[in-house]
Amino acid sequence: MILELEKFHAFELAGWESIPDGYHQAFGSLTTQAIGPLLDAVRVKKGMKLLDIASGPGYVAAAAAKRGAIPLGVDFSKGMVDQAHLLYPDLDFREGDAEELPLGNGLFEAAVMNFGILHLARPEQAITEAHRVLRPGGRFAFSVWAKPEETIGFGIVLRAVEAHGEPRIELPEGPPFFRYSDAEECRQSLLLAGFTVPTVTKVAQVWRLPAGDGLFNAMKDSTVRTAGLLRAQKPTVSGKIRDAMRAELAKYTKGDVVELPMPALIASAVKP
Repeated sequence: MILELEKFHAFELAGWESIPDGYHQAFGSLTTQAIGPLLDAVRVKKGMKLLDIASGPGYVAAAAAKRGAIPLGVDFSKGMVDQAHLLYPDLDFREGDAEELPLGNGLFEAAVMNFGILHLARPEQAITEAHRVLRPGGRFAFSVWAKPEETIGFGIVLRAVEAHGEPRIELPEGPPFFRYSDAEECRQSLLLAGFTVPTVTKVAQVWRLPAGDGLFNAMKDSTVRTAGLLRAQKPTVSGKIRDAMRAELAKYTKGDVVELPMPALIASAVKP
């Protein structure tokens, strides 16, 4: 099991190193929709020291800075850290693993993770690390996708692969992608890490993409696990998957744009 988790960690790291700009272009307008509720959940205020874990392109840190907080972004991908520095040169971003943060105890009043927990080999360890670096009374919040029945983009991909492709492609095995789409799982994980007063709320989001192959291309070129699944399909099968996705997208298409409901869960808690 340990070896499998290490393989998954390496797989995710290699993937994110290769797609920082693609992720920014395809997912930036979507994942930023959760930032306001995420920062509200930790009660960001002026002068607050905030840690943005798995900071990616730096969106959350930048939004926190606009509210007057003092953010530090940490990401295990050098490519993502470089992208964040490019987008927000005045902010502090560093390389660091969410599962083993290179930071001392009790340094921050708030910590957040925007969709990063989905890409970790040991998400429970990351939650424990967030608890460690917070001061007593500090707040932690993370965002995840809702279940695939609700996050239409993921549902369309998974149904197309199930119907026309090979859904059991051999990739490094990680934790279930939709594990934290269950609100009770979020609450229990926060409690086990030592947090109190866990709260989970749902946030409506809409993903706007080019009609036609916009969703297929975004998933293939700007993700890691889903991209691995799509790229491993045989060419003839890949075409069928693409066609099936395009057909299902028709009802979400408005002119040359598709609008897909992609709700998120925001889980938050307090360090006693």
